[in-house]
Amino acid sequence: MSEKVILVWFRNDLRIHDNEILSEAVRRADKVLPVYIFDPFYFKTSPLGALKTGSFRARFLLEAVADLRKNLQVFGAELLIRTGDPADVLTQLAEEYQVSEVYHHREVAPDETDVSERVEAALWKMKLNLKHFIGHTMYHKEDLPFPIKDIPDSFVTFKKKVERDSTVRPSVVSPEYINVPEIADAGKLPILTELGIPEPIDDIRAGERITGGETSALKQLHQYLESSVQNLQGKNGRNANYNSSGLGPWLAVGCISPRQVYWEVVNYYREKHLPNTDSIMLELLWRDYFRFMFKKHGQTFFRSEGFGDAPDMADNQDELFEQWKNGQTGVPFIDASMHQLNATGFITNYSRQAVATYLTKDLQVDWTKGALYFEEKLIDYSPASNWGNWAFVAGVGNDTKSNRFFNAAKPTDQLDDKSDFITTWLPLANAIDETPIISE
Repeated sequence: MSEKVILVWFRNDLRIHDNEILSEAVRRADKVLPVYIFDPFYFKTSPLGALKTGSFRARFLLEAVADLRKNLQVFGAELLIRTGDPADVLTQLAEEYQVSEVYHHREVAPDETDVSERVEAALWKMKLNLKHFIGHTMYHKEDLPFPIKDIPDSFVTFKKKVERDSTVRPSVVSPEYINVPEIADAGKLPILTELGIPEPIDDIRAGERITGGETSALKQLHQYLESSVQNLQGKNGRNANYNSSGLGPWLAVGCISPRQVYWEVVNYYREKHLPNTDSIMLELLWRDYFRFMFKKHGQTFFRSEGFGDAPDMADNQDELFEQWKNGQTGVPFIDASMHQLNATGFITNYSRQAVATYLTKDLQVDWTKGALYFEEKLIDYSPASNWGNWAFVAGVGNDTKSNRFFNAAKPTDQLDDKSDFITTWLPLANAIDETPIISE
């Protein structure tokens, strides 16, 4: 009897811990074939010169894949790395390694689901099954108190019902060892230029660089928990809930799962005998909400009119958008935030709300331009969170009444115009003549 080989197709789940497709494959197969594919679709450049994946996120992704390979080797396994169309690559590997089945985590955004459907169709021609798993949310879809089509559009109602009637599943136990077939060519990790992406230029003002990988994700989580508990026990206890976890980049590509974050937080506070009032739970719930809304409403989130009527738009949109993206609006906090984004690939959630509100409300520029720009620039870009947040800010989302749970920015005239943040990030713009700063 031939050995059963299951191919594990890693996508936005670049981790060993709490990874159901990996654990299930180890449990059900004689041999497991871990695979990651760099799809050229995600590294293309638009006709206007914008990258679908910017330099900082691309580098972060390469680091995350390298860390996954290293961690798999600890378990006796190897990660096959390929570049190409997943439908072509997976069918070739399935034939070469006599694969019995392919496992992957289901996504919710159209680009990602289209890839899954093409892969599924290609494998079906070989009489092979593409098995779907759900592992990108804190609450499992099947544990919600309503089917996807009946999920409340109101975040407030969603939050109330889920917290009352659902529970977060335990994390999946990691395998002890992973048996793999004999691999002749594991494949080399590409460099950025091979993907058509320029090397990012690190800015000394950014401080410690954000590094991709499960190893860094776990380190970041534990540092965050330690600082949060210290704040609760010290003088800053009242403000502890407003600290951002900074886990967004690692959650976006699945170096850590929201479910693992949930249980690490719960257990940490329990060990310290402290009430768990950590704001990270609200961050994770918003993340779940947008993913489930994408599952329910799909393409509606990508239209300028969203779920209502298109907002009023300025006649000179292109000019205003250029000023906004280059940090040349004349509003110190907005400009400083955009300079930080362009120089690092990351800004705080509050800054995101502020610059999005300014672009859509003050400048009256089509919000989808801002969403596309964030898609290129953000290290922690995730389709559902990005497009869901932008639609919400623009007032065309599926829920416009949950502001008390949303970190809405102040009106422009109430934003800081003097602070350490502004003096750190604004001088660069003032030091370079009047020539617009063109981002990568």
